Amino acid sequence: MEGIIHIRIDDRLIHGQVATQWTNELGATRIMVINDEISQNEMQKTILRVAAPPNVSTSIISRETAYKNITNGKYKGQRVLVVVKSPVDILALVNMGLDIKSVNVGNMSTRPNTIRLKATVCVTEEEKNAFEELINRGLEITAIMVPGEPRIYIKDCM
Repeated sequence: MEGIIHIRIDDRLIHGQVATQWTNELGATRIMVINDEISQNEMQKTILRVAAPPNVSTSIISRETAYKNITNGKYKGQRVLVVVKSPVDILALVNMGLDIKSVNVGNMSTRPNTIRLKATVCVTEEEKNAFEELINRGLEITAIMVPGEPRIYIKDCM
């Protein structure tokens, strides 16, 4: 996982908090969005790239491409902030073989058939199950909206 400095779940992907606060706090040189659907949608990719800071590179790629690029050392020497929409994405990457140790959860919006774990984290049954599986596999999953906020552990919210 050379070059990967932080992994965040945020259904807004690249937006103000990620583009300014997280990128600056982490000293990120690249924001990598991993999402199968968006990686195939040129309009969405353009919108996300516009939201990124001009001095930060972007990669908007599928899970499979992310796995291949990360395991092949493509990001060695970079400082990559990974952003996904859901814990389901993280579980898929772990199942592919990525050695993910910790994940930060930002915002997961209220949607139909979701339950609220905390003010800014609402999950479907599938997402809740993915969190449980990741926690059972030993991943540290925190909920921190912006840098400097105290850590809240998702396991304590379930």
